[in-house]
Amino acid sequence: MEFRPGLENVVAAETTISFLDVENEEIVIRGYDLIELAETKSYVEVAFLLLEGKLPSEQERARFENELLAKRELPDVLYDVFSKLPKTTHPMDALRTGISILAGFDPLIDDRSEQANKTKSINLLGQMPSILASSYHLLNQQEVIPPDENLSYSANFLYMITGKKPTELETKIFDRSLIAYIEHEMPNSTFAARVISSTHADLYGALAGAVSSLKGHLHGGANEAVMYLIEEAGTKENFERLIKQKLANKERIMGFGHRVYMKKMDPRALLMKKALQQLSEQRGDFRLLEICEAGETIMREEKGLYPNLDYYAAPVYYMLGIPIDLYTPIFFSARTAGLCAHVIEQHNNNRLFRPRVKYTGKRSLKVQQ
Repeated sequence: MEFRPGLENVVAAETTISFLDVENEEIVIRGYDLIELAETKSYVEVAFLLLEGKLPSEQERARFENELLAKRELPDVLYDVFSKLPKTTHPMDALRTGISILAGFDPLIDDRSEQANKTKSINLLGQMPSILASSYHLLNQQEVIPPDENLSYSANFLYMITGKKPTELETKIFDRSLIAYIEHEMPNSTFAARVISSTHADLYGALAGAVSSLKGHLHGGANEAVMYLIEEAGTKENFERLIKQKLANKERIMGFGHRVYMKKMDPRALLMKKALQQLSEQRGDFRLLEICEAGETIMREEKGLYPNLDYYAAPVYYMLGIPIDLYTPIFFSARTAGLCAHVIEQHNNNRLFRPRVKYTGKRSLKVQQ
């Protein structure tokens, strides 16, 4: 049996959900190009596409968004739990805890049918922004910001985090970032969710496992690391100096390189770079854009590496007023739609994952009498 470290280039599943067509620079989502979807559709519409396999009509979109908005409230016990967690709790751990607790409130927890899983998915999509925002505020001893009945899904998500009603441009850019993160074929967290659900575990268990996977700094967390590095530098000149120093020390620069995008720029990164340009122009503040472009140039010339989505999503979130600790939880919240679609597909056509190993240990040892 052939051994591939990290299962690199091993096909682990057949899917109709998404595909990374690197040669044609396209991220295929249910047959559509992700970038085109991000530029023309809303997050709610793309989430519907992932769950239902088709883009919604306007009537279907309105009904679906109303369903999501109707699910924003959380059981009271979650607020109590969040307020009693250690204040050092990582927001991703709070998110995982919230998902686990919600499982106990679902009367369909043991139903693996497609319809039951779709109902669970809608519940989770509606509740995820509330879990993220309320847990963060309570961990930081702040008042929870209740949802605004007059705001859209994405605008309300951002509002519950910042407490400031976003402008039309801010809502559009945040919504676009959620689409950029919504689905990406078979990264570690999606594979983890499919492996867990292949045992016929429930949707909540699969997503709790995916949170744990995404928390790892080799998968999620890069967007936070990028912003901390930018903050440490402060200026374009300092950022250039800092990156060169790290390269000389053979340190890894987060936000660059990707297991799939080896020779080209992640198309989602370009999407967020355009968003950063728009925000910079609107506010007349180009500092973050200039810093990031300088880093992009150095990494391309020195290492032949290109930005991934996290590199430009970080300064976009910073300009939207989002706390850095929430960048990775937002990534997961956006990815919930894709993860749910994968769990549904796994349950509908299941085969238990049970790989083998390449044994490199000793053999024929004898027990001493």
